[in-house]
Amino acid sequence: MVSPSGGNAAYSEERLSTGLVESGTLSNGLRIVSNLVPYVHSVTLGLWIDAGSREDPEGLEGMAHFIEHALFKGTQKRDYVEIARCIEETGGYIDAWTTKEQTCLCIRCLREHLHLAFDLLADLCCNPLFPPGEIDKEKEVVLEEIASVNDTPEELVFEDFDRRTFPAHPLGTPILGTEESVERLTVEEIRNFMRRYYTPSKMLVTAVGNIDHAEVTSLADSFLGHLKNEPQEDSSRRLFDLSTYKPFNVTLKKSVFQSQILLGAICPRDDRRFWGLMALNAMLSSGMSSILNLELREKRGLVYQAYSSVSFYDELTAFNIYAGTDKGKTAKTLDTIGKLLSGNTMKEPDPAELAAAKSKMLGSMILGMEKMTRRMSNIAQDVFYFGRYVSPAEKAGMIEEVTIAEIAMTVDSLGLPDRLSTLVYKPGR
Repeated sequence: MVSPSGGNAAYSEERLSTGLVESGTLSNGLRIVSNLVPYVHSVTLGLWIDAGSREDPEGLEGMAHFIEHALFKGTQKRDYVEIARCIEETGGYIDAWTTKEQTCLCIRCLREHLHLAFDLLADLCCNPLFPPGEIDKEKEVVLEEIASVNDTPEELVFEDFDRRTFPAHPLGTPILGTEESVERLTVEEIRNFMRRYYTPSKMLVTAVGNIDHAEVTSLADSFLGHLKNEPQEDSSRRLFDLSTYKPFNVTLKKSVFQSQILLGAICPRDDRRFWGLMALNAMLSSGMSSILNLELREKRGLVYQAYSSVSFYDELTAFNIYAGTDKGKTAKTLDTIGKLLSGNTMKEPDPAELAAAKSKMLGSMILGMEKMTRRMSNIAQDVFYFGRYVSPAEKAGMIEEVTIAEIAMTVDSLGLPDRLSTLVYKPGR
């Protein structure tokens, strides 16, 4: 392994060790990855489904997210109150979330309640009842969630940007769906979706904490080993044709107090550029000393908040820069960002900036290892994206190998600034 930061003891092999990580696959195709962390008394258990909002049927946008909600409304042996209480009364908690490409049900509990955690997660995924009255109420809950996004300009501008970047494609639809599409969801359509995607070949169990892999495997087999991969129509993802991407420059008047600025570009997936993209993002956006914060906030007082983000999908990578500013500062903020992206800051990065970005990434990775839910999620993200678990030591080596030339090539692969799209919400009616 490349010695991180020139052999800096802060990033030694010992600190980058996660402990024992083991993996396996049940006879029905369900994958399992466990990470033993012997110094904690807890277990964080995730049941992942490799289906997110980009799997939503046309006209039924929000399906994957709504199912994540609806699973909690009752099973064959638990009503919605018992679902919450059975784990919370042990001191644990249950959570769930949906992304563009995956859905996760997660429980964190004490070591001795691992059996209960498996029982509950399996019950939710295998035995949901979807009582009509509860489904109708949950639709109202999701409609309130959509309304909350509509009341949050920063979130709304990202949704609008995706819709314009990926027109007529599932990557461009909101994870929550729309008011109209949620109202159209039926129990029959929900069950059809689950038959197609809630199958062992599309499931992954990740367990982190004071656990034994053999026990995790045995429990997974007991509660999920009976699931079968039923013959069905092709469930492969509809990939976005990047040749159809057309950069846009749109300014809209909205009922907002600040201008909401979002810039972005997409490029084909290229795993050789993965860590270059991560390093570029860290240079621009990681902390108060990042380039965007220094240039836009500290030096010029243009913004309260500005940041970049990078999203990795099966076939492409999306890169964005967000800033919120006063209406009168919009043009100057856009000009400053444009000059940053087209100037030597990106084409010939300062070696000190890249070294600092690497150090931030390595430090963040080590700090994140102290959070069990993040560990559990990182394992799943590795498996879904790379097809395998990637150790922190291996990641550290790849981070250290990122060069100044690679940052420049990464910027070029995104087509910055020529293929950059811009969406601005300006105060007004």
